[in-house]
Amino acid sequence: MKKIIFYTFISILGISLVSCELEEEVFSNITSENFYRTSGDAETALIAAYDPIATMYNAAVHSVDFCTDQIYPRPVVARDTYTLFSYDPNYSAQKSFSREFESPVQLWRSCYSGIERANWVLFKVPAIAMDEARKTSILGEALFLRAFYHWMLTKTFGEVVVKINPSQSESDAYLEKSSVNEVYAQIYMDLNAAIQALPAYSQQVPQFGRPSKEAAMALFAKAALYNEDFTKALQMAESVINSGSYRLLDNIEDVFDVTKETMARAENIWSFESIRAVPGRSSQVHSLFGPPNSQGIEYGNSSFGSAFAYQKFYDSFDPNDDRRKLLATSFINRAGVVVPQASITPITTEGVLVRKFRDPNSIGGAYETNLTIIRLADVYLIAAEAEAKVTGPTSKAYEYINIVRRRSKLNNLPSGLTAQQFVDAVIQERSWELFAEADRWFDLTRTRKFLTLVPLATNNVFPTRTPMAKHRYFPIPLDEIQANPKLVQNPAWE
Repeated sequence: MKKIIFYTFISILGISLVSCELEEEVFSNITSENFYRTSGDAETALIAAYDPIATMYNAAVHSVDFCTDQIYPRPVVARDTYTLFSYDPNYSAQKSFSREFESPVQLWRSCYSGIERANWVLFKVPAIAMDEARKTSILGEALFLRAFYHWMLTKTFGEVVVKINPSQSESDAYLEKSSVNEVYAQIYMDLNAAIQALPAYSQQVPQFGRPSKEAAMALFAKAALYNEDFTKALQMAESVINSGSYRLLDNIEDVFDVTKETMARAENIWSFESIRAVPGRSSQVHSLFGPPNSQGIEYGNSSFGSAFAYQKFYDSFDPNDDRRKLLATSFINRAGVVVPQASITPITTEGVLVRKFRDPNSIGGAYETNLTIIRLADVYLIAAEAEAKVTGPTSKAYEYINIVRRRSKLNNLPSGLTAQQFVDAVIQERSWELFAEADRWFDLTRTRKFLTLVPLATNNVFPTRTPMAKHRYFPIPLDEIQANPKLVQNPAWE
């Protein structure tokens, strides 16, 4: 079974018509004062704290991939503004086309919605009389979620508001931004507590969609890497690796095979659990990839042909690299005919399909394929980079990256690299391993490589691309600044 994540808020109203006017008498209303009473209330409140993840992963999180040197969009409905770096603090194009839901605007809103709900769990659940072990786990999950949401915000926007208390009055919602260091200090605090509270991963009793202790360690490792705290990143990454709870699958294609999701949990540490059943939550991301007009048999029953990989990125793979099999330069249409690359999409003759999100049995646009948030291959590469930063390209650092390379049928990385050459090799390995998983843009920005590498990623759809230093972080949505008198714009975007 999968964990179905949804949020329900119920009030029961008695309604009567008097003198042509609608009058309401509230017999029962759920409020923060009368809701948090039972273990069931605690579980429901926790589910509510998870729910914004589904909204974020509907497209907002993956929209940043259009800024990278891997993925580009069909230039419609404002998606090209990311590729061309023409967005503005008001996200005007996104508003004009009603596409805020697939922009950083939605990420901001979803994260703060999730933080607020997690804060209420942490504020109210401790007083509920219930099984203490489960209560501890609930609080651990809420801490994990709050850390995750703050991390998503700071890696996207830089300085953001740190919020650790629920809004009990209007004034509680108006807070100033914190420095990036302060944001990470809170993330560290929450993840340290989550690690103590969460149960270890169990293959026998997996909690689908819920983080394990190891997931908190993995998120800690990645957050520390982004914070350039390489000693902590290495410590946490090695804690995950040495736990023995997860392993790399032998075949990289199995990680993204919708029919092998149970097996893939051996590598996928935490994912958005997409589900095609009703009620349930799926994502538009799956439909963005795949051939136009739902033509591809293996891709799903609703695909738009809205996102492709650059030919240059496809060409960067060693022909023996198994990961290149997750890209395609042809497909079989519903008539059983092989469609060549030149005919994949009308926008270019060099369209390359991404095969990580396929579900041939999707119910329309409702796909079963999970969207990976963090997996073991990522953790190995974090460990390799962090070890090189702390100690240099040691044999241990080489082994961490070579484990990932060998799974993809590549030879070991050549020895004798300098520390910088080794780190550059790890960043490139991350590109091949994690493409289209909403990871590449942040690797490019945290290493400052976006200014040199992105201009090289061009084609006949986007022949010129000119990112600037200010594009390292997205601008805070103007609507949010206008709504909060204490909130100011990122200096580069003022």
